[in-house]
Amino acid sequence: MPSPVPNVHKIAVLRANALGDFIMILPALDALQAAYPEAEITLLAGAWHVEFLAGRPGPVRRVVTIPPLHHMGEPTLTPDLQADLDAFFAAMQAERFDIAFQMHGGGQQSNPFVQRLGARLSVGLKTPDAAPLDRWIPYLYYQREMLRYLEVVSLVGARPTRLDPHLTVMDRDLQAARHIVPDTDRPLVVLHPGASDLRRRWPAASFAQVGDRLAETGARVVVTGVEKEADVCAAVVEGMRAEVVNTCGQLSLSGLTGLLARASVVIANDTGPRHLAEAVGTATVGIYWCGNVINAGPATSARHRTAIAWRLTCPVCGFDNTFGRCEHNDSFVADITSSEVMELAFDLLAVCP
Repeated sequence: MPSPVPNVHKIAVLRANALGDFIMILPALDALQAAYPEAEITLLAGAWHVEFLAGRPGPVRRVVTIPPLHHMGEPTLTPDLQADLDAFFAAMQAERFDIAFQMHGGGQQSNPFVQRLGARLSVGLKTPDAAPLDRWIPYLYYQREMLRYLEVVSLVGARPTRLDPHLTVMDRDLQAARHIVPDTDRPLVVLHPGASDLRRRWPAASFAQVGDRLAETGARVVVTGVEKEADVCAAVVEGMRAEVVNTCGQLSLSGLTGLLARASVVIANDTGPRHLAEAVGTATVGIYWCGNVINAGPATSARHRTAIAWRLTCPVCGFDNTFGRCEHNDSFVADITSSEVMELAFDLLAVCP
């Protein structure tokens, strides 16, 4: 392993995507903080990171919002966007970062972005068609994401301090959650039936069966989701016989953090809230397609269980999705039974405090 870089005072990290993606780099950020305790770590990210991380203890000292162009949606480069981009890079170059990390993917678009920051050393990932950074490792899709970024920071001598993600829960998180879901003396079980990729969604009817079974044991069942997941959340609620609290669209990210931290167990598809629950120390049952569990499965097993679907081919057209993606969005995880997920949930409730 390389030795730490001398005289490092300022570190930039590009990671401007979704909640689960941010959770995946937390062990790497902790390792950086341990290796460079006096350095300021600046996260180059989206507007939601600014609000969520404000005042939150952790390795990130500051968040800078990057221009919309480089949220990697690549809109047409208008004169106004070009001006914003030029001003952003001028400001970043004036920061005089010692190390700039590309933790955003394969690097085809993000490596030139990181190079323009003007840091003394650029570090990150590279696909064959991406520009090389000063220090890099190849981006190979099937790799555990948390280990991928620990490997990246090892290029500057940062050693792992933990393998699982950790996020500090704030009083404001708990208060925001209690405003929507007040405390009771019943154990809290959270069901999260949504996922941005419809192929990763377990059927609402299966979530409802699990919710009913857990409610029979005295658990208070809460369904979570964002507004665009209202239909699937409503389907779970309507499919349950037991009383259930539907918080879809009502919780801020801070409130969701507080709610997940209070839960006895979270049952969720492979999506940001499951990763967030892991980071705040809550036991989880994750519902995964076999390909996704390689990249995004839980880092440890003492408090986490995975129900894995081994289907490789599209249930509609039969295309093998290990070689690419077909046009269909039908679930790849529907074959997982509710009894399997119930068993995993009861196992966690028996062994986790």
